[in-house]
Amino acid sequence: KQGLYDPSNEHENCGMGFIVDLKGRKSHDIVKGALEICVNLDHRGGCGCDPITGDGAGIFIQLPDKFLRDVLKSDHSIDLPELGDYAAGFIYFSKDPDQRAVEKQTIEKVLIQEKLRTIGWRTVPVRSEILGKASSECEPHMEQLFVARPNNCGVGLPFERKLYLARRIISHQLRYEIDSVENTSFFINSFSSKTMTYKGMLTTVQLGQYFPDLSDPRMDSALALTHSRFSTNTFPSWPRAQPFRYLCHNGEINTVRGNENWSYARQYQIASEVFGDDFHKLLPIIREDGSDSQKFDNCLEFLTLSGRSLAHSMMMMIPEPWEKHNDMDPLKKDFYKFHACIMEPWDGPASIAFSDGVQVGAVLDRNGLRPSRYYVTNDDMVILASEVGVLSSIDSSKIVKKGRLEPGRMFLVDMEAGRIIDDQELKTKIAQEKPYRKWLEESLVEARDLPVFPNFEVDDYSDILTRQKAFGYTFEDIRFLLGPSAETGKQPLGSMGNDSPLAVLSEKSQIIYNYFKQLFAQVTNPPIDPIREEIVTASITFIGSEGNLTSPGPTSCRMIKYESPLVDDGIIRQLEVGLPDDFSVCTLPILFSPNPEIQDGSDLRDALSALFENADRMIEKGTNIIILSDKGLNAEYAAIPALLASSGLHHHLIKKGTRTKVSIVLETGEPREVQHFALLL
Repeated sequence: KQGLYDPSNEHENCGMGFIVDLKGRKSHDIVKGALEICVNLDHRGGCGCDPITGDGAGIFIQLPDKFLRDVLKSDHSIDLPELGDYAAGFIYFSKDPDQRAVEKQTIEKVLIQEKLRTIGWRTVPVRSEILGKASSECEPHMEQLFVARPNNCGVGLPFERKLYLARRIISHQLRYEIDSVENTSFFINSFSSKTMTYKGMLTTVQLGQYFPDLSDPRMDSALALTHSRFSTNTFPSWPRAQPFRYLCHNGEINTVRGNENWSYARQYQIASEVFGDDFHKLLPIIREDGSDSQKFDNCLEFLTLSGRSLAHSMMMMIPEPWEKHNDMDPLKKDFYKFHACIMEPWDGPASIAFSDGVQVGAVLDRNGLRPSRYYVTNDDMVILASEVGVLSSIDSSKIVKKGRLEPGRMFLVDMEAGRIIDDQELKTKIAQEKPYRKWLEESLVEARDLPVFPNFEVDDYSDILTRQKAFGYTFEDIRFLLGPSAETGKQPLGSMGNDSPLAVLSEKSQIIYNYFKQLFAQVTNPPIDPIREEIVTASITFIGSEGNLTSPGPTSCRMIKYESPLVDDGIIRQLEVGLPDDFSVCTLPILFSPNPEIQDGSDLRDALSALFENADRMIEKGTNIIILSDKGLNAEYAAIPALLASSGLHHHLIKKGTRTKVSIVLETGEPREVQHFALLL
């Protein structure tokens, strides 16, 4: 953080594309084609007031073995091992020679610890003179690192995991163990035995000019992803340029804050077989200084290296709208239903191209809010981009197929198989890998199958005015919100905009909800109609203990499924006495006795601390559903603000590493507006 700048606000909207040879034949034409695609997507990128300072541009290719082998032999007298037996890293260093020496020492020390032998270094040639003022001022020094595969480490995925672990340790020590991430230029673009990324704070035209390597005829690849960045409300930077290590993204992940928070909560319950005791060295899985796309890439990389296929991981993160899709293949629906128990979707407008160096594909968000077009030629070339016409060298007579990505659908090119795998075949195959239906039938409890309880007895309305005052209800709340809702069964309509003073500036006492504002999308999206487009606006929720994200099994979905997160008194009674034996429920009051002589709020803080301690004790005893209730409100006991109690307990349990062991249910009379419920959720 720096001044008013907060890295958690990073979002972007861009242009992306890829070109791939269906048969896996490497050529320099693939690299040239990707650079042309990038240039033709220039209007989708951004630049500052200086037209030669870009928001970012980059290219992701297979490891250019022929080029690297020749250059290292001729310039450094280094003989590289066979392809697959070495890896190359592309690293941003500080321009200060002394600081750079420290960074290199740290890298080599970590490599020794992880038993990775350093083969050599290569300074990446660049043309710094073409940069604009802003990009030049923060330009890093760039070098490529080459390491050998240990004899006790297998080729392919085991080696990639080893490199991933080393990269995370190095990055943590050099980029995150300092006061401000903005004070370091150190960053590892890529570190892989399969792929390499050239990128920077460049315009699309500058990309090929800035890196002379990309113009060398020996620089070849069978696939290339390319990206033109437009940072919508962010600071452009060299590390945030795309592609990242597995993907490039056009759009915005609107749910990224929740995705990130739940990632922190889950990582304490993960016991990874593939990383073993080294798993703690990877934490946190998602780095908070990245953009939404970068955080998506962090999660995708972890899921893939933990043992899932790339397509499987993408299906988990960007699922189709399955909840109310009556015609969906039952196998696929079971897959999505099972994974909804262990991970929430990364939702928002998104067209994402992804690759692991062997397969390359693309996926569109469930609403279809970002365009993606592709075409296939008779010489086995596949081109996909944010729009058509990005490659002038493709003659229309050579095109044998054209198409577009459809909402929620995936497009995958498998070069080992030498063909395009369509969405239905791909997802059916993945959905059959595990007995998801059997697991769901054994473990998942549908709320409709539980005993039905009537609502509690009719309330005593004799003291309703007192309770309304205690919860901070105003005359306007009754007249303009609750009254019309009760009379018509609909939410009241109001004009856009709110001219009331900010709560923090008000001289009147304000309820805690008024201190928050809605976080709007930073890019233009069409409105979603929740009635006519009901299929993409389902609101199911699961309660119970979550399973281990990396070890799916029947216990992973031992939860209760409700159609809505908003429930009535009958459901509260159902939770208290009508659940199967392996669900343990307790009710904790969120009440405290305010002391009028205490002005510093310590009585409320003490009440929250007592609540947290009680919750910890109940979780140790096996409780997996906690109901927080302010129903006992009276003249002696006031309610702890529901938002404060629930969010405070949520974050307390994250710090304790027990959040995913328990679900929190709130029984309260405080919320009355849509935003109140949204904040609580």
